[in-house]
Amino acid sequence: MGLYDHGIYQIIKRNARVLNNKIAFIFEEQRVTYRQLMEHVDRVTCGLIEVGLEKGDRIGVLAKNSMEYIYLYGAAAKMGAIMLPINWRLNPQEVEYIISDGSPKIIFAGSEFQTVINPLISTFGFIEKYYAIGQGDGSFIPFNKLMKNNGTCPDFNVHADDPYLICHTAAVSGKPRGATLSQRGLIASNLQYMYCWRLTERDCNLSIMPLFHIGGLGTCLSVMQAGGVNIILAKFDIDLALKHIREDKVTMFGEWPPILATILDKAQEANQDLSRLRIVIGLDNADTIKRFEQVTGGTFWTLYGQTETSSLVSLAPYSDKPGAAGLPSFLAEVEIMDDCGNILEDRKIGEIVVRGPLVFRGYWNLEKDNEYVFRDGWHHTGDLGMFDSDGYLWYKGRKAERELIKPGGENVFPAEVENVILEHPFIEETSVIGVPDKQWGEAIKAICVLKKGASLNETELIEFVAARIARYKKPKYVVFVSNLVKTKDGLIDRERVKAEYGSA
Repeated sequence: MGLYDHGIYQIIKRNARVLNNKIAFIFEEQRVTYRQLMEHVDRVTCGLIEVGLEKGDRIGVLAKNSMEYIYLYGAAAKMGAIMLPINWRLNPQEVEYIISDGSPKIIFAGSEFQTVINPLISTFGFIEKYYAIGQGDGSFIPFNKLMKNNGTCPDFNVHADDPYLICHTAAVSGKPRGATLSQRGLIASNLQYMYCWRLTERDCNLSIMPLFHIGGLGTCLSVMQAGGVNIILAKFDIDLALKHIREDKVTMFGEWPPILATILDKAQEANQDLSRLRIVIGLDNADTIKRFEQVTGGTFWTLYGQTETSSLVSLAPYSDKPGAAGLPSFLAEVEIMDDCGNILEDRKIGEIVVRGPLVFRGYWNLEKDNEYVFRDGWHHTGDLGMFDSDGYLWYKGRKAERELIKPGGENVFPAEVENVILEHPFIEETSVIGVPDKQWGEAIKAICVLKKGASLNETELIEFVAARIARYKKPKYVVFVSNLVKTKDGLIDRERVKAEYGSA
């Protein structure tokens, strides 16, 4: 690192010295101390160097949460490589696009995803090595081969503002974009969390959300920086989650619907005490939040943020002002701007814009997109909002160019689903919208016009979509109508469609 730089590996190194034998991570039967964490990261780093990885090379990962995933994040930070985590819920064609875009030199795959990666290896000449996380099928190199060294590596010329992580966001115009984040931005985000939530080495985070997701990675890194314990779940398992809450004194977790409601229901059935939980972070319905706070005495934190802002730029206890998205965070300048670049007064709705150390480095290999999103010296989020007279940010939806649906915490752009639906030979036109959903927070609804004489039922269309893109992007509801109302320009009037069909 440079004289004025400080990165994620330096946090690991500091904690190994100060906390030494304190438990840092729990995963299945593994309990890894801070000293062991640094030693494992050092060995993985040396192993990656020995097989030819260099600063700036990408490390692709298609796997569920694991300790190997954590070691790779640490090694990339130490040597200046760039992590390319891939959403394992995507279908093979979507995975192929992200690999093509990020062009990793080395790729790691969980046992259940190796059949997805195998056909791509010969397609892409840039993949030089491929490793197994968990069990391999014989063609994937076992992960532990990277660790057969003494862990002694030279210092690397890594800077905190170098690209560190490429997270592909939802497809605005048909293709995902790789938001490139730096270590400096992630550490700034950690510091905000540590201050707002008073994180210390006594905290224990139940890491439920996937490590390819900025929310899952952000809470994990924050607790690690504070010296606390992270319990890594491969995926959400209610019985395992309650076991850890009971036995390991869990104090916090991040979530999206229906995780919190499921935990509350199951704990009530088992008569399990949840009073150690003091923090839950996420978005949920008012009834579930109220129930959590009554049962535990803890605090539910509401928020606004994006992958492009290294997670959150506003947050506050939900009970402070129900419905608001919180107060601006300590390391983000947040304003509301009109389409002419003017900052708006309180109670005026416009686009949420952000600047400061949390803002990402730009979209990977998309210079024109970067020029547009960073115009006027601000990061333009594409989301609408307003400030009230008390300084609270209120989220007011998305600009038409960035309309988004969030089923169960995932991002889905209507245009992507519409494009797939229009591939069906019986569909004349369609409009896809988000509707309230008690289980998932928001659900996808497709309003469709059939071609003359065609016959198609809802289930057939839903499965048609699910076969072509990730299943979480398929409509939950389908309505067939005789026509869709148009604007004067002849385009589908989305606001009229929402007004008429905007319920589940």
